[in-house]
Amino acid sequence: MNNKKKSILIFTGFLAILILISIISLLIGSKNTSPADLLRAITGQSDSEYSILFDIRLPRILIGFAVGGGLSLAGAILQGIFRNPLVEPYTLGISGGATLGVCLNLLSGLGAGLSFLSMPLFGFLGAFAVILILYSLSVKRGIIKMNGLLLTGVMISFVSTSILMLIIALSKAEEIHRIMFWIMGSLEETNWPLIWLSIGISITGLIVSCFYCVDLNALSIGEEGAAHLGINVEKTKRIYFIITSLLTGFAVSVSGVIAFIGLIVPHFLRMFLGGDYRILLVSSYLAGAAFLIFCDTVARTALSPVEVPVGVITGIIGGCFFIYTLTRRGILWEK
Repeated sequence: MNNKKKSILIFTGFLAILILISIISLLIGSKNTSPADLLRAITGQSDSEYSILFDIRLPRILIGFAVGGGLSLAGAILQGIFRNPLVEPYTLGISGGATLGVCLNLLSGLGAGLSFLSMPLFGFLGAFAVILILYSLSVKRGIIKMNGLLLTGVMISFVSTSILMLIIALSKAEEIHRIMFWIMGSLEETNWPLIWLSIGISITGLIVSCFYCVDLNALSIGEEGAAHLGINVEKTKRIYFIITSLLTGFAVSVSGVIAFIGLIVPHFLRMFLGGDYRILLVSSYLAGAAFLIFCDTVARTALSPVEVPVGVITGIIGGCFFIYTLTRRGILWEK
């Protein structure tokens, strides 16, 4: 089987899984819906079913698609740039910067005049600020030093967390509740312009990243080897850093902090599909979207009528699978 047919087969399989999980998520909840009820809602015969399906559940599915796909794609890109399967947006402090930006917006009201754009804008600005700091501290003579950037990113992540804890300690009780609920992650969003904007940015990030997937493949052999193949290494890294900051900043601003998507999904797919980014980027996007929609469905239904924050579910499921995989492969006992 040639690479083109293999890619189509893999993409079709992941797309089918995504559609199946989305349909299941649309039908189940605190009040389960049958296919007949879905048909009546579509044809306008039941206003109550229509409201549950298309005003409450469908927006969550679409946000899950945009956020899950975007975070997983960002993780796959960063793991490729650093040639390290344990790197993700949270590791580099990008999500920490986005979190601080959104918290600043929540507490100060600076973006009140921007309507639904205030949260995404401040989230992106926070993420992009971290990228600028990382770049300025890690670039030397126009060349980005990846090891220094990674270490700096880890430190920025710790600093961001500490500042966030300081903000919480100095905030009022009602402000703490808003911040904590948002930090734990939620796909509860009913603003349709924001939903469509999230999808548009997420898909745009995927399309742009795919244009440079060959460059990312070349980087897997090392920067020097990629340069010998004619790849503009520094340009590729800068473009991918902008893409990941945009995807991460927007995801955090829309849904809060959702752990493990950017780490676990591309890590697993690389184990089974290999390191060809012509396949891995799109597969990570579709699998990440499906995984987050599945986790949100579990969050809504596991302890119904109580809703568990989706970030808690992704952390539990992702962490357990990750530990299990490392144990099975013997990595935990390697010396």
